[in-house]
Amino acid sequence: MSELELAIEDTVLTAKLLPDAAPESVAAVREFLPLESELLHVRWSGHATWINIDEIDLPEIPRENHTVYPSCGDLLLYPGYRNEQEILVPCGPTCFKSPAGELAGNHFATLDTPRETLAELEERTLQDGALDVTVRIVD
Repeated sequence: MSELELAIEDTVLTAKLLPDAAPESVAAVREFLPLESELLHVRWSGHATWINIDEIDLPEIPRENHTVYPSCGDLLLYPGYRNEQEILVPCGPTCFKSPAGELAGNHFATLDTPRETLAELEERTLQDGALDVTVRIVD
């Protein structure tokens, strides 16, 4: 079974894809990977980071396995219903929102990463700014 890998500068995180819970989201992510981008600190959602994917031409993706309150490490795909497209990476207590209000993202993968590592990553983006990230599928 393939996994998702996020290479963030000197840190590599892996995540289990959830094709049964979010099949169209997983298919869309598989289609646009690999991706080289930046991991940014969220401004509105609490203890989390995000990857802007607004320039990717996503197909129409329904709400599936969606949540406003993801758990630490639950990767959300937000196809841009009311705000820009993104992948949300919760690193602690998170309520997914924007200036448009609360947003529900599709939980499509779960990181296999200790909470402390995610908290440190979130703190780095808060203190140091954007970090380079590469997202890819690994078999």
